[in-house]
Amino acid sequence: MQNKFYKIFKKKSGIIIGAIHFPPLLGYPEFPGFKVSLNNALKDLKAFESGGVDGIIFENNYDIPHTEKVGPETVAIMTFLGEKIKKETNLPIGVSVLWNDFRAALSIAKTIGARFIRIPVFVDRVKTNYGIINGNPEKVKEFQEKIKAGNIILLVDIQVKHAQLLNKRPIEKSALEAIKSGADSLILTGKWTGDAPDLRNLVAVRKAVADFPLLVGSGADKENISELLKYANGAIVSTSLKEGASKNNEVNIKTWKQRISKEKVKNFIDRIGR
Repeated sequence: MQNKFYKIFKKKSGIIIGAIHFPPLLGYPEFPGFKVSLNNALKDLKAFESGGVDGIIFENNYDIPHTEKVGPETVAIMTFLGEKIKKETNLPIGVSVLWNDFRAALSIAKTIGARFIRIPVFVDRVKTNYGIINGNPEKVKEFQEKIKAGNIILLVDIQVKHAQLLNKRPIEKSALEAIKSGADSLILTGKWTGDAPDLRNLVAVRKAVADFPLLVGSGADKENISELLKYANGAIVSTSLKEGASKNNEVNIKTWKQRISKEKVKNFIDRIGR
């Protein structure tokens, strides 16, 4: 287990990372305040922990419309919330700053002692509702070195959801370029929140990357997780584990007011045979 990813999670299979989705944050009209944001996050943390997840990642999921880079107010509140979350758990913590602000994510992670970040666009070129985003792994590694964050590992999406791929190529090509460019783990998603990856893509990437860490980044639920884990080392999961039904006209399928269900987490983990 020489890979940094496996060292953090202390195993190579069945790795489940629970995602805490913050409500609209500071600067957005629907920001519910610091107390509500923190209380919701801690409730979700406890629900994930009670079911036996292996790690936690938090992100500004409901800051819509997103921007490629966030403002100082977002960095400030995500650092505040992240520090509080980290104090309440011994699980490895990760940071994702949407839409693709790796500098903010690395800075927050470095400040609070998080172990990993997620980068939606690392080597691809994509068109999103928030503009065209060009992956630049050299700048990622440059900044990582600048702030002495080499111990923070990079979980990177390839041909990510919510985006149209502009540099079209087989997904295996993106995977191999990401590894060559310094990724510590790859993430595969479907086309949208709640969509699982195309199984053909998952199989193709696994074949191309051998035993390199590979995560499912969307659409994992209790019905498909066993099949997905035949090819992936683990999954990042949140939406399918939230209380209540999906909501019409909600881009994120569930609203920010819907909490993680302890029962759903337990049922999900039970499906992978723990």
